[in-house]
Amino acid sequence: MQSLDRLVPATEGFGFRVRQGQTIRVTDVQGEQVADFVVYRADDPSERIDPNVTMDALHKMKVVPGDILYSNKYRPILTVLSDDCGVHDFINAACRREMYEVLYAKKDHASCHDNLSRALAAYGLPEPDQHYPFNLFMNTVIGPDGSIAVKRPTSRAGDAIELRAEADLICAISACPCSESECNGYVCTPIRVEVYDPPAAGMRRDSPGIQ
Repeated sequence: MQSLDRLVPATEGFGFRVRQGQTIRVTDVQGEQVADFVVYRADDPSERIDPNVTMDALHKMKVVPGDILYSNKYRPILTVLSDDCGVHDFINAACRREMYEVLYAKKDHASCHDNLSRALAAYGLPEPDQHYPFNLFMNTVIGPDGSIAVKRPTSRAGDAIELRAEADLICAISACPCSESECNGYVCTPIRVEVYDPPAAGMRRDSPGIQ
């Protein structure tokens, strides 16, 4: 049974709760759109998804279905169930207003940091110094010389990733507002978020229209 179906508009953010065992499905609606995604344990907001810990525990930077994503306390927080794209990012912090000033000479630009902070504030979570998200559909390329470049996402329209919650969670997602670089193919578009209860054995999971 579906408990949430939300279209997150381009450049905006959204916060939501998920129960342990539910499935989160994030879809790149039009393709080439990054979604910064953070999660916190509902019973202990000091514990959150941690990309660095995940890379340390998995000994790799690329996740596949079956892989566990870990919290800053080295406990499972999400499990990858399926993934149409296979290209995501663990190393970049959320974009923020200061970044746009330094890199693009633009002030008061919309940012994933602000989107995520506002979304989490609705659940009583304070703004952190910085967000370190699981950047869905973000295509970060590390060169042999150690250089880092953010390239156009490889995700196509309708590509999705499904993640199982390993605890009751508070989540926030941002449809990244950067149109100044290849990060989102120079055009910002929406992201769809769905949450499903575990399907009963032998039953098909249907997907009703966006609400």
